Amino acid sequence: MVVDSRTYRLHDEAVTYLASLRARGCSPNTERVYAGRVALYLNYCLMRRLDWRTPGFLGLAGLQQWLVETPLPSRTSEVRPGPVRFRSRGTANAVMTVVAEFLRFGATHGWVPATTTALLSEPKLLRFTPPGYDTGEFGQRHDVQAASFRFRIAEPGYEDLSDEQIRRVIAIAPRARDRFLIALLACTGLRIGEALGLHRGDIHLLASSRAVGCGIEGPHVHVRRRTDKPSHPVPGRRTAHLATSQRPWVR
Repeated sequence: MVVDSRTYRLHDEAVTYLASLRARGCSPNTERVYAGRVALYLNYCLMRRLDWRTPGFLGLAGLQQWLVETPLPSRTSEVRPGPVRFRSRGTANAVMTVVAEFLRFGATHGWVPATTTALLSEPKLLRFTPPGYDTGEFGQRHDVQAASFRFRIAEPGYEDLSDEQIRRVIAIAPRARDRFLIALLACTGLRIGEALGLHRGDIHLLASSRAVGCGIEGPHVHVRRRTDKPSHPVPGRRTAHLATSQRPWVR
């Protein structure tokens, strides 16, 4: 939830938005991250004396710049402060995505005017379409709605290990559990959080698992959403915290 740290009053619209995430089956980690980003937006509006419902184009553009230009709180003590840290453009884009979703949610409930949501996206012509993208029978779907407030960032790409490098990593792992996890990641492409969330009952390594009630043939693993341990990584999900005396909206 999002509350005013001075009065402990709930921000009704933000709390309702977070409840909608819960209703859609989003993970507790996702809800926690989104709560912090909504609180960050509300604090920015309070600091700039903006109505969060109608921030205007300049207000949203200012938020985008403020996110990357404002230093983050130090992780060390005030006696020996560490290096100044800033948000990356990728993090700023993630915050702006949540802000846009929050405002659109507010528009569907009548809290936010259509003039605000109209600022969040703009038409864009796709000169190059991704593989498998359906442009329609006559190519009429090249126009899409793109986010108006988003930094251009170069995709770093992915770097993988060769088979020999994987064998070397497995060989130097000190424990059998570590060797198994490395081999599992290499063979299945699971994320680390997905692999760490596996239970013994999720791992079927025999040619047939019908004896345990599974009809899938061959060795395989089952990746399941874990709701009993919300602190564990959840597949497909990824956090921020804001709490200062001058920025009252906190998650």
